[in-house]
Amino acid sequence: MPDPSSWLAETATATAAGGHVRTDDGGLSSALASPLAPHCTGLTPEQLLAAAFASCLHHAAVEAAGEITDEAHTVEVTAAAKLGRDDDGRYRADVHAEISSAGLTRDQLADLVAHADRLWPFSSGDNSRHRLTVTPAENGRH
Repeated sequence: MPDPSSWLAETATATAAGGHVRTDDGGLSSALASPLAPHCTGLTPEQLLAAAFASCLHHAAVEAAGEITDEAHTVEVTAAAKLGRDDDGRYRADVHAEISSAGLTRDQLADLVAHADRLWPFSSGDNSRHRLTVTPAENGRH
C-alpha cells in the first residue's frame, strides 16, 4: 500500500439509491437502470463504466499530451464497455478505449496512448477481473 501522503488530496463520493446516482458535489446526477425495475430507463452499469474509463483515460492522455504537443486540448477518448459473467456468477468487464489527438504523428500518438495507459491503476497490463485495451484511434477519427 502506498504511503498515505502519496494519495491525491481529493476524495470523490457518489451514492446510488432509489434508481438514481449522484456525486456529493452534484456534478453528476442521473437515473439508473435497475434490475428491480427493468422497464425503467437510466444509465446502465456498462454506460457508467464506459464514461468512467473515458474520463480517467482522457485525464491521463491530456496530461501525457502536454509533454508531446501544445495541442493537448484536442485529445479525445472513446471507451466501450461490456460486462460478462464468470462461471461463479461474478461480473467481468471488458473495456476498449481509443485515444486520438489532432496533429500528432502515428508514433507520437502511440507514445501518448502508452503513457496514458500506464498512469491509472486499471491498465492494459492488469490481469484482474477486467480487461482494458487502449489503442490509438484509426486515422481520420477525431
